[in-house]
Amino acid sequence: MADFGADVELETFRGEARAWLEANFPASLRGKAGEAMNLMEGGTPAGDLAAWRKRLADKGWTTPTWPTEYGGGGLSVLQARVLQQEMDKVGAFNPIHSVGMGITMIGPTILDYGTPEQKKRHIPPIVKGEVRWCVGYSEPGAGSDLASLTTKCEDAGDHWKVNGQKIWTSGAQYADWCGALVRTDTSKKHEGISFLLIDMHQPGIETRPIKLIAGASPFCETFFTDARAAKDDMLSDLNKGWSVGKRLLQHERASQTGAGGMGGGRSTPLQDMAKSYVGVDEAGRIADSDLRTRVARHLMDTKAHGLTIARATAEARGNANPGNAASVLKNSATNVAQTRSELTLEIMGHQGLGWDGDAFTSDELQTVRGWLSGKAMSIYGGSAEIQNNIISKRILGLPDATQST
Repeated sequence: MADFGADVELETFRGEARAWLEANFPASLRGKAGEAMNLMEGGTPAGDLAAWRKRLADKGWTTPTWPTEYGGGGLSVLQARVLQQEMDKVGAFNPIHSVGMGITMIGPTILDYGTPEQKKRHIPPIVKGEVRWCVGYSEPGAGSDLASLTTKCEDAGDHWKVNGQKIWTSGAQYADWCGALVRTDTSKKHEGISFLLIDMHQPGIETRPIKLIAGASPFCETFFTDARAAKDDMLSDLNKGWSVGKRLLQHERASQTGAGGMGGGRSTPLQDMAKSYVGVDEAGRIADSDLRTRVARHLMDTKAHGLTIARATAEARGNANPGNAASVLKNSATNVAQTRSELTLEIMGHQGLGWDGDAFTSDELQTVRGWLSGKAMSIYGGSAEIQNNIISKRILGLPDATQST
């Protein structure tokens, strides 16, 4: 039986959200989510972007479902979904969702495992977009087999001392803090790992950006040389970091699937783009019938992916244990995103191959870069092969291929 009371409550909230957005979202930023994405490269918001960030943060809607006691919005999952729908309608976006790993990974993990003092210290600045976070996981000798990490953390009496190297540390050169997996017991593998919160502003830390094929440098090598962390900057208990680390990866994969974000300042619908570049037939459809079929298939995959996110989010509500559904969604999101990039490149033709110059629009100049950078989605956040292993063993119950029969 339908809960009409709940439906009325949601529609009431929808009206309130719509009115608030009309009064507070600057019209000059409509559909300009790219301006927020530019902040990933260390920029500082100004003008209308700075004003919008402050208004949304003061409302708690940069993190709509987080507890109000730490500055979040305190909304239900359904209310957050309605808010996202209303933001999409006016071309609004979350100006801090793309800045560092605070909202998508570290913040949710601190809410899961942090002490009250850690939550009070770290969550409000994340909500306000005042602090940037990075994540220290992979190492030169510990990628897919992350539990082989060797970055060493020693008890130095009044603090923790850290020595070692991380790699592929996204945004480390701009980060204020790092959530890192470190080795605190060399006699054990998974049970010898702890999760440490490390202040990046100290002489014992060096970052070296790695330039990628798409031209940007979002990843870094990060070196720790007698770096320090306070004794109360360990998240969860000593040698219990592997469970914390897996939970963070679950949050990461959720953010990569779209489950962790809200408001995207959505780009031009693919079918509209195709009609503009390729043309239409006498019925107003995409002129190329083969392209039309592939675009339709992609739109169906995208819709199915979104519905699966909603279902998985509902099923995971209130469950703080690391789950496996995110592995399915991670690979699904990768497929959807990479297919869209490839179709966009095909639709734009030679106009989608520009690297710079006045002969291309800003959207066209981003097309080939986006296509190139999107190739990394199959690798970061856990490679597609690793996700397939998780799916086969933990969801489908298939035997481990590495074990002898």
